[in-house]
Amino acid sequence: MLKQSLGNPMHEYSNFGTGNRDTLCTIPMSKGINIRDEVIKFYSKFYSSNIMSLVVLGKEPLDELSDLVLPLFSLVENKSVEIPFWTGEPYGPDHIKKIFYAIPVKDLRILIVSWTVPDMSEFYASNPGNILEHLIEHEGNGSLSSELKKEGWITFLTGDLLDGAKGFMFFEIQFSLSEEGLENVDNILQKLFQYIKMLRKEENMEWVFKECQQLAYINFKYMDNNKPLIWTVALARRMQKYPLPEVVSGPCLLTEYRPDLVSMLLSKIVPETMRVGVISKKFEDVVDQKEKWYGTDFRLEDIPDGKVQKWKDCGLCEHFYLPPANEFIPTSFELVPKESNCPQAPELIKDDKMARLWFKQDETFLQPKACLSFAISSPLSYTDPLNFNHTCLFVNLLNDSLTEYAYNAQLAGLSYELQETIYGAKLEVTGFNDKMPIFLRKIMEHLIDFKVDQQKFEMFKDKYTRELKNFSAIEPFRYSGYYVNTLMAEVRWTKEELYKSTQDMTVHTLQEFIPYFLSKLFIDALVYGNVTKQGAIEIMNMVEGILTENCGTKAILPSQYKRYKEVQLIDGCHYLYKKENSVHKSSAVCIYFQCGIEDTLPNILLETLVHILSEPCFNILRTREQLGYIVHCWVRRNSGVHGLVVTVQSDRQPQYVDDRVEAFLYHMNTFLQDLCDEDFNKHVNALVTDKLEKTKNIYEQSDKYWSEIDSNTYNFNRDAIDVACLRKINKSDVITFFQKFIAKGAPYRRKMSIHVVPSSASDLNAEVLNPENVELLPVPPNLPKPCLVEDIAAFKRQTGLYPLPKPFVETGQAKL
Repeated sequence: MLKQSLGNPMHEYSNFGTGNRDTLCTIPMSKGINIRDEVIKFYSKFYSSNIMSLVVLGKEPLDELSDLVLPLFSLVENKSVEIPFWTGEPYGPDHIKKIFYAIPVKDLRILIVSWTVPDMSEFYASNPGNILEHLIEHEGNGSLSSELKKEGWITFLTGDLLDGAKGFMFFEIQFSLSEEGLENVDNILQKLFQYIKMLRKEENMEWVFKECQQLAYINFKYMDNNKPLIWTVALARRMQKYPLPEVVSGPCLLTEYRPDLVSMLLSKIVPETMRVGVISKKFEDVVDQKEKWYGTDFRLEDIPDGKVQKWKDCGLCEHFYLPPANEFIPTSFELVPKESNCPQAPELIKDDKMARLWFKQDETFLQPKACLSFAISSPLSYTDPLNFNHTCLFVNLLNDSLTEYAYNAQLAGLSYELQETIYGAKLEVTGFNDKMPIFLRKIMEHLIDFKVDQQKFEMFKDKYTRELKNFSAIEPFRYSGYYVNTLMAEVRWTKEELYKSTQDMTVHTLQEFIPYFLSKLFIDALVYGNVTKQGAIEIMNMVEGILTENCGTKAILPSQYKRYKEVQLIDGCHYLYKKENSVHKSSAVCIYFQCGIEDTLPNILLETLVHILSEPCFNILRTREQLGYIVHCWVRRNSGVHGLVVTVQSDRQPQYVDDRVEAFLYHMNTFLQDLCDEDFNKHVNALVTDKLEKTKNIYEQSDKYWSEIDSNTYNFNRDAIDVACLRKINKSDVITFFQKFIAKGAPYRRKMSIHVVPSSASDLNAEVLNPENVELLPVPPNLPKPCLVEDIAAFKRQTGLYPLPKPFVETGQAKL
């Protein structure tokens, strides 16, 4: 909102676009304006068919779909409304060449540079903004990103052509700064304008356009299917921007090279018209203004003419040049030969002391793509907070060191993701399979040759430490959910424990940790897609070979293959954990009812119960009682144990909210009894439909397979089994489940409440505020007094653990 507030106050762009009680009630009333009348005026003026777009997607024939739609929408009046178009710029001469310094809620360091540019929407066929974004964001050798990272000033940057409104757009570049980068903002801007000058001097960038054009065509031709809701919304929006024949292809394909438009955009990116923002906690002592709507503290200054002139006259930097041709653009799109007797689910084709490989050749999507997933388990990773910090930092630094090499692959539709887990790390490589083995080999070779750089270590340690520190600034409802997971896990280092141990991390300790981490491993793997069985085995052998030959990696002992369990709450218990939050003014309550070990029937009964309760939970607690904006009822599953969760973020006292949830659940006992069979069957059928919905692309299907492998359950036919079970249950089964695990006095009721409370008790409403004309449901009498959890470690020492779920398919029977 700060960017709008610092614009021309006479331009509509500077208005508050979200709305609050002041803008929608207090201010209009003070001016004698009836807000309802204004809404009706707006509706009367703009509710016109000529500025509407409609997309209907269905399996029915087009004529039948038309017959369904026409009676509903054909009567909408065409008022020949003209869509507003703004010719004036949102930032006038008095609002450019400015720099603001702002205080973030989280501990962030960000540099934002932006310019107002003409509306480029009509030039979608050449999309000059895309070409400029491609060059500004490039991370390979010779790029702006590469140079600034070598200086140790940034961790990443983005460049985007952003919509403003009809008539104007913005080109914005954001830099995530290191501590040193915060001290070198002027030098970063100098490098930026040197890079822009290099781009202006390039007389022929047609080859860059053609490469972008080729990549756009490949991605369009092999575009993955999307969820119907997402796709229809996207098409409806596109109908407002593109001619009807190009609604599908318009934003995807490049058909016209317009160097004049690229030059025009580059001519707008100059020091004389820029606006700069620097965001950091460092400026707490210099800010002198407060933004009107969100209360952001900031300071606004003119950029001295001397600096502007210096950047305008900057010379060229010898380190900047256009990126080389992309070696990863796929050239082969052939489908591999089909395997004989191809099973319907992944099959175990390798199972030994060091690796377990699952393989499934794609027979559904028939695209030249594949998904490779590797869970790398090391017994060292989570032994203590320091080792987990080492694991995280190793992964972060390795990702950074791969950036320049992997960026071209990503542009060419071949990407990787390496992330830490509590068991070690997960590596995933997805996209076009043509050059996937080459890419994977390079990643593995980079992993075994990795050396810790002192400067990068300091940058990423600082970034990681700030992320841990910033965790307390997440929304209260997420904070409460995090503590449910922490309390229920057999082992879970808290963010505070991880933060404290960061002081023990050094370059030396990390470099020592890496060979130990790689010395003993176990790898769970899935190869799925346009790959043969032999190809999958070769991929697995390559990964193992690189590790064993270069790191001397050996298999872990069977007893070291660890999977953490879930804490088992005792029957009839009610535990309460309170956590203070010093950032937000809202409270949050997360109530978890643990319902035991997962199995098909209890899983289905819990899912059905939550499906029935979700709507009345929202309606009663949010709409009627207005406890808060965020009210959610959902199923939690972890380590083979499941339960029902109700989450509420509120401005009320947590105990009051907890009691209101109890009142709601008390009422649900009657609600379930009164539920007619027809309505019950609607809930069941909705769940059946959801489970029978087919995955839309190879990546969704791979994720589905991987969730079974990663959890060691291997129930690849889960949906069909669940549907068969759904079709057998009745309402009394669900009521029995509710009365057994959830209802007040239930014999197996196990309740854990998390109350997140703001530091200032005055931020919450102490009194019970009952919305007008709402009769509150009665709180059940004689609720058991909760047992306060004051020490998480002590709590876990006093509780047992559930066993891990049994695998649906026994391993040790690999098929070659």
